[in-house]
Amino acid sequence: MDCSYFDAGRCTSCSLMGQAYERQLADKQRHAEDLLQAHDGLDWMAPIGSREDGYRNKAKMVIGGTAAAPTIGILDADGHGIDLEACGICSPGHRAAFPVISAFITRAGLTPYDVPSRTGELKHLILTESPDGELMIRFVVRSTEPVGRIRKHLPWLLAELPNARVVTANVLPEHKAVLEGEHEIVFTEAETLPMRLGDVTMHLRPQSFFQTNTEIAEALYVEARDWVRALAPDSAWDLYSGVGGFALHIADAAASVTGIETSVEAVASAELSRTDAALSRVRFESGDATAFALGAETAPDLVIVNPPRRGIGRELSGWLEASAVRHVLYSSCNAASLARDLEAMPSLRPVRGRVFDMFPQTTHFEVMVLLERA
Repeated sequence: MDCSYFDAGRCTSCSLMGQAYERQLADKQRHAEDLLQAHDGLDWMAPIGSREDGYRNKAKMVIGGTAAAPTIGILDADGHGIDLEACGICSPGHRAAFPVISAFITRAGLTPYDVPSRTGELKHLILTESPDGELMIRFVVRSTEPVGRIRKHLPWLLAELPNARVVTANVLPEHKAVLEGEHEIVFTEAETLPMRLGDVTMHLRPQSFFQTNTEIAEALYVEARDWVRALAPDSAWDLYSGVGGFALHIADAAASVTGIETSVEAVASAELSRTDAALSRVRFESGDATAFALGAETAPDLVIVNPPRRGIGRELSGWLEASAVRHVLYSSCNAASLARDLEAMPSLRPVRGRVFDMFPQTTHFEVMVLLERA
């Protein structure tokens, strides 16, 4: 894949841009194998590759420029906007929506936030597209001051983008390097974006995390379901469950499934999906994964963990090592922290592994391993 923004040095976020995709995938596989080479019994399956472009379902863009001439993209070193509306890794639905949203910013008089002077209102645009082509549009603003104008001009936006299902304003008053704030104002009747992955539909709320690459996420969850079906556990925990991707997909493979997630929004999404699918053997709770495990009276047959980049840490690793859990399915976005966690669980032996290329054109990838108690 080639990118004019990368070639011109305007955006270098995709550090592998221009490199042959076959080489990217092979290098990621080699990197995962090198980090886990101490585990001799680990059977590696062939990696799952992605489409090279248009794979992102979520675009997180900084708004720059002026209300009359906004930029949708990133900021340069001086805090000035660089427009990336034609970004090749964004979905075609994103690229079609960006010019309309740019026109809406002008129509509604939404002044972009100027980082150097700390003035203006509109900070970010977070745009998510579902597999069915519906959109969730989130305007991250400094205060509620522009909310009235967004609401006033919303009918125009919905007329121009009839596939816009959810439109919100997220309020982020602080001047700090974060993407969004805690307060969300929903303007549309619909509050969730259905993300249909095969026979499972997940309802995504505005502040809920969802895997960036829909096709690879589906492949990951289906693979996990196949592995779990072969184990046929009576009980399973899905720790760091997010919107319930793993738990919902393995619902027919275990007698009972419990999902634990710190994000209240994500738990609400997961519960809605569970209710819609009438999955009585699945439940979700809001809480800390490690605290839940340490406070449990009994251990399940299977534990699924899908932690952030830092991994599960020594405390949860230690609990798993000392527990009666027979199998652990570990899905990691950071093979280095995965390798570190595995060192703390020597009784749980990796027996199967697979790389899923969630992020083409970058060095990042997802790797899933199945651990079996020796």
